[in-house]
Amino acid sequence: MKVARVVVLGIALGAGVAAALLAMNLSRPAPPPPVQKAATPAIDTVDVLVAKQSIPVGGKVAADMLEWRTWPASGVPATYLTRAARPKAIEEISGTLARSSFLEGEPITEAKLVHTDSGFMSAILPAGKLAVATAISADTGAGGFILPNDRVDVIMTRQVSSNDGGDRYQTETILYNVRVLAIDQTVEDKNGEKVVIGQTATLELTPQQAEIITVARQISARLTLALRSVADAQTRLGNDATHLIGGAASGGVTIVRNGVAREYSVSR
Repeated sequence: MKVARVVVLGIALGAGVAAALLAMNLSRPAPPPPVQKAATPAIDTVDVLVAKQSIPVGGKVAADMLEWRTWPASGVPATYLTRAARPKAIEEISGTLARSSFLEGEPITEAKLVHTDSGFMSAILPAGKLAVATAISADTGAGGFILPNDRVDVIMTRQVSSNDGGDRYQTETILYNVRVLAIDQTVEDKNGEKVVIGQTATLELTPQQAEIITVARQISARLTLALRSVADAQTRLGNDATHLIGGAASGGVTIVRNGVAREYSVSR
C-alpha cells in the first residue's frame, strides 16, 4: 500500500514539474526571425592605366612609371586608357613626353602626352605661336614671383630727349596678357618652391608680338614683366589699355596707346 502511494506521488510530482516547465516555455516571447542580409551586387571593374610615380612637365614617360589599377567601370571616362581597349598602352606611350605633370595614381590621358622626337618646348607650343626669350632680373620680374604659365604684361622703359635739352624717361606697355612658358629652363614648380629667381623668361608670342619685343629691346633701356592676377588674366582689353597693331606688310610695327600711335620699323 505504501509503495503504491509513493508511485502515485512520484507521478504527480513529475506531472507538476512538466506542467511548470511547459508554462515557463509558453510565457517566453518567441525569438525574432533571423535577419537576412541583402546580397551585395557585384561591381563591374576595369583596369585603368595610371602613373606609378609622379611625372613632371616635360618628363620622358618610361614603362616602369606606369601600371594598371582596378577602377569601377561606371567611373571611367572615355579619355582614360583601359586594358580592355588598349592592352599594349604601356608599350605604345613609353618614350612620350608629359605635356602636363601627372601625380602618383593619376590616370594617364593622351591629351597630356606629346608624341614627338622634337624638343619639349616646340612640342607644347600651339600652332602659330613662337617662344621668345627676354632677359629679366629680380626687379624686372616681379621679385622672382613670376612662374611658368603665369600671365604678364611687358612694359618698356626708355630714355628720351626733351625740348629743353634734358632727358626724361618714357614708359609704355608694349605686350598685354602674354603667357610665360618658362623661367630660365624651369617649366614648372619644383619641390614646392614658390619663388624662381631667373635671368631669362621665355614668353609665348605671336609672330607680330615677337617683332614688337625685338624692336623694343633695341630702343629700350629695360623691359619689365608685370605679373597679372589670375582673376583678370582672361579679361578683355579696355578702351584705355595698350592695343597692338602689327605692320608686318609695311615692315613696321605701330603701337597705339590711348589713341596716340607710334610706329617703329622692323628689320627683316
